[in-house]
Amino acid sequence: MKNLNQTKLKHWSEPVHLLLQEHKIKQVAMVPDAGHANLIQLCEADKAMQVVRLTSEEQGVALLSGAWLGGEKGILLMQSSGVGNCINMLSLSTSCQMPLVILVTMRGDHGEFNPSQVPMGNATETVLTAMGVLVRRADTHEAVVEEVAGALHMAFNTTRPMAVLIGQKVTGAKDFRKLTH
Repeated sequence: MKNLNQTKLKHWSEPVHLLLQEHKIKQVAMVPDAGHANLIQLCEADKAMQVVRLTSEEQGVALLSGAWLGGEKGILLMQSSGVGNCINMLSLSTSCQMPLVILVTMRGDHGEFNPSQVPMGNATETVLTAMGVLVRRADTHEAVVEEVAGALHMAFNTTRPMAVLIGQKVTGAKDFRKLTH
């Protein structure tokens, strides 16, 4: 992470993008998400990375498993509401001992306005853990960078699935009143 000390960084996505470059991440699977918007833009601008837009999050598990078998590393970006879509597919990574790194922006978390986001937001860590995914949580910009660095090392060195939950204290909670006016 020598580049991190040389550059004044404004948002957690910038050092995380540098980590992805450092770890030679080639494929970025994602369902568009405002919480990941800055990171997605950085990855799309990076000629060494291919960003693949998914129609459903479980497609990312299959895509990145294929990437790993083909000799490339990838990462899956999703919102916590998409974790429930992945339950069956997560068994692929655990049973085949393939690395998988998932960055999950949380909903139903700190300051949530949408009641339908709360149940999955509350269950996200439990669901991932039950499927054999090792979970870390980050509630500050600095913690995001630290946890992503650790997850990348651990997942690709131990061939295990890892998820970093990025709390709404980092991404910011949407305000229903601003969305309706």
